[in-house]
Amino acid sequence: QVNLVESGGGSVQSGGSMRLACVCSGSYVSYHDFSWYRQAPGKKREFVARISTSGQTNYAEFVKERFTISKDAISRDAPAATFYLQMDNLNSGDTAVYLCHASRPIPGYPEESYDYWGRGTQVTVSS
Repeated sequence: QVNLVESGGGSVQSGGSMRLACVCSGSYVSYHDFSWYRQAPGKKREFVARISTSGQTNYAEFVKERFTISKDAISRDAPAATFYLQMDNLNSGDTAVYLCHASRPIPGYPEESYDYWGRGTQVTVSS
């Protein structure tokens, strides 16, 4: 079981930057992949970026070259870890609630995972 808490949201003008952070705490923290999702009003939740336990990253096409996901170094038995989403060159289309997500495979069931979500932080980009 892990708990996720986001911070860093707010309002910014188009073309500006913002950095979101998510603290993941609980059990087996270092075994989790970390991701960011977002949900705009009236739209489905969509994937933004992911960083694996090994540090491999992947991004949604619409944020490539603008957003960067990263995480602090995590020791194997660390009770908590922080990961980030650096967002540059923001535009009004990036306005959404941003949610952090953590997942790890269920032992013995490689196709299934434990999934955890933060409550989200609002990002508003004005033109």
